[in-house]
Amino acid sequence: MSASNSVPSPVPVFRSRFWLGLLAVLVIAVGLASRRGWSPFPAVLGNYPGDMLWAWLVFLCVAWLRPTMARGRLAAVALLIAFAVELLQLYQAPWIQAVRATKPGYLVLGNGFDPLDLLAYVVGVGLGAWVDAWWPWAGSRAAAGQSMQP
Repeated sequence: MSASNSVPSPVPVFRSRFWLGLLAVLVIAVGLASRRGWSPFPAVLGNYPGDMLWAWLVFLCVAWLRPTMARGRLAAVALLIAFAVELLQLYQAPWIQAVRATKPGYLVLGNGFDPLDLLAYVVGVGLGAWVDAWWPWAGSRAAAGQSMQP
């Protein structure tokens, strides 16, 4: 097969860990505020916006660990992690309940399986992928192969 007939490889993405970290801090702040009663989201949505933000944070953490990972794979890994954590809530051994009783354990592992959380995770990871696609690192400098460090 000649080079002219080959499928072009996707343009590598060069995400800045600095900007990923800054965005993660912002998502954490909004998520914690939503759990404290302040929320830019309608009250009818309950805790689901916080779950959505948590999944977006998982997306950002995976992106921070692997900044050149393709967006689709990144979204798949983030969803796999989010779904696994939600399904782990079905496991109710005393030792993990003790971990969940702590503030960090509750924020990371949650407490109580809710199938609607899975939908919130899909929305959160989708939002993360959308922001990732429109963030400046997805622009022409990234396509030219230049890192977008601050």
